[in-house]
Amino acid sequence: MQEDFLHYLWKYKKFEATNLQTTNGEVVLIKNFGSHNLNSGPDFFNAQIQISDQLWAGNVELHLKSSDWFIHNHQNDTAYDNVILHVVWQHDTDIFREDNTVIPTLELKNYVQLKALHNYQNLINNKENWINCQNQISDISAFVKDNWLERLFFERLENKAQLIHSILQQSKNNWEALLFKMLAKNFGLKVNGDAFFSVANSFDFSIVMKQQNSLQNLEALFLGQAGLLESDVQDAYFLQLQNDYKFLCQKFGISNNNVIPMQFFRLRPPNFPTIRWSQLANLYVEHKNLFSKIIDCKTKEDIYDVFKVKTSEYWDTHYTFGKASKKVIKKVSTSFIHLLIINTIVPLKFCYAKQQGKDIDEELIQLLSQVSAEKNSIIDKFDSLNVKATSALQSQALLQLKNEYCSKNKCLQCAIGNVILTT
Repeated sequence: MQEDFLHYLWKYKKFEATNLQTTNGEVVLIKNFGSHNLNSGPDFFNAQIQISDQLWAGNVELHLKSSDWFIHNHQNDTAYDNVILHVVWQHDTDIFREDNTVIPTLELKNYVQLKALHNYQNLINNKENWINCQNQISDISAFVKDNWLERLFFERLENKAQLIHSILQQSKNNWEALLFKMLAKNFGLKVNGDAFFSVANSFDFSIVMKQQNSLQNLEALFLGQAGLLESDVQDAYFLQLQNDYKFLCQKFGISNNNVIPMQFFRLRPPNFPTIRWSQLANLYVEHKNLFSKIIDCKTKEDIYDVFKVKTSEYWDTHYTFGKASKKVIKKVSTSFIHLLIINTIVPLKFCYAKQQGKDIDEELIQLLSQVSAEKNSIIDKFDSLNVKATSALQSQALLQLKNEYCSKNKCLQCAIGNVILTT
């Protein structure tokens, strides 16, 4: 049994709350169960409990065993001085206040509804399952699932916002610079995301702004900083970029000493770093005020218009320097734009709106509801359990559900788990 189960029992009153007695035989009447505290300190604040003829106002602490009070060193923490009731599953020792009076203890196992205990044990003890509720989740109503997934989507957004705010501080509150770093990371995809991000951090964004009138100069900057102009290649365009990059290094005093090397292994040619850097360079040549344009986008079609860019002409017949290939116009694909919407644009719009004191939740819901669900092993597994993501909003929410709840056995904090426990 986990202590979270006691929190669930107390919070949702899943026990016989009449005829309660402390371990010393005093009658307990609960006037107010208190508010659940998810931070440090007692588990429930501002409870009101009558013990015998005395009405107490204060906090409630819950443990599996009474002796856990000492294991957690609460006797040395003044935050627990105002505990008026110690609620435990099993009472094994008395707990005393500083003035040597006993803190009243309620042994909860004597009052728990057997059905609640049975449901909990059936849910939590399925160790061999991919998720604890995999045999029940398909039976949960669409109303419960859809509302919970929407909440999880915004919870995931809040988590992403923490990283964005950190990057924003490093970028001296320059939203255009922040956007560039986030785009670079996501243009690198999973394999090269960190490497692309290291390139974006290796020079000041003002250099990008100064070179936006020259696609060749931006390519030289990006590819040079990425370490892709250091080979001995006898190719006219390569040598031209190499010379341009040397000039930029001298002019702006930049180097790529701390850049993470680019990877080509196991990448499809359209995702080669050479192609993605050229597309990103072209994006910044096409749009001088990219951040403002993205903030103004309301629909996925608006975003398509911004990101429908391609590589420079050289890459129409190349994937790497010096090796010609069949001519293909290498535009940014719709599926790639969807990844940018999910991982860059929506989190960015969410954070910017919060800073401006605006509520754009409905706009973001509408936007991601128009985008196809992601495809990965977690989404595929949910699909096999008949939990089908119909949009990117739901696939993002399912990733949050699996990683932050299912994998951490937080069934008691999950809306789906709560329904199963009360069925």
